[in-house]
Amino acid sequence: LPLSALARRRAVAVGLVTQSWRGWGVDLVKSTAIEATLAAGAGSAAVTLTRRYPRDWWLPAATGSVLVGTLLGALAPVVLDPVFNDFTPLPEGETRSDVLELARAAGVEVGEVYSIDASRRTTGANAYVTGLGPTKRVVLFDTLLDRYSRDEVRVVVAHELAHVRNRDVLRGVAYAAIVAPASALAVQRLSWALSPQRGTARSLPALALAAALVAAPTGLLGNRLSRALERRADAYSLELSGSPEAFVSFERTIAVQNVADVSPPRWVSALLATHPPTLERIGAAVAYDRRVVEPVG
Repeated sequence: LPLSALARRRAVAVGLVTQSWRGWGVDLVKSTAIEATLAAGAGSAAVTLTRRYPRDWWLPAATGSVLVGTLLGALAPVVLDPVFNDFTPLPEGETRSDVLELARAAGVEVGEVYSIDASRRTTGANAYVTGLGPTKRVVLFDTLLDRYSRDEVRVVVAHELAHVRNRDVLRGVAYAAIVAPASALAVQRLSWALSPQRGTARSLPALALAAALVAAPTGLLGNRLSRALERRADAYSLELSGSPEAFVSFERTIAVQNVADVSPPRWVSALLATHPPTLERIGAAVAYDRRVVEPVG
């Protein structure tokens, strides 16, 4: 909590935060309540499984974690997200027409496109794809819609449609399913090494610590996969929108608006980043532009 407050003070100092401390406190209470409820459920399930299957609980735990994660991914857009923000279907107009046009060109069923009232908390801009099946949607920050040109918004929409076209949310679920069994087995063995407790609530601290330690390397692999998916989405965005100039101008402007590090240390990008650095993304757009303008042969 103190570190979160300190980080928020720094964000306020550079103009990224628009929300009051009271509003932040209310959001903190909401998120803590949700996290505590989920943690309580996970803890109860862990105790039940370790008691019923003393040596083989890791297998049903892996299966359950994937199923629950998938269920949360499907329900979060309609159950959890509205607790913190208002989502408004994109009204008829230029932007909605562009979204539908790009979706048809990409050959995807986009579901609904929403604008989120991000400006109540931040001056930063963003967009994302969320949900599974009937809850699948593209979400655009109102700060994005208000401050960027039509061509720049089209570039962003094309990027998000690339995630839909390539089923990247499902790829995330598949990745979780692939790593879950080995991760759960590692958590079991590591928790046994950390504590002699078995099948009771007293085993939970060791299980939680083991889970955190095992999640670190799988998270690094997940970040690497995420960067690959983002590079592919960037490439498709350039092809679908045909606007490398708008892509470059958007990356430059949003880096300033979001107070981003455009060229972080290599180890940070290689280990912690979920997206390629800004300079790399701009370089890819410039290279694409040159290939189009000066085709080989």
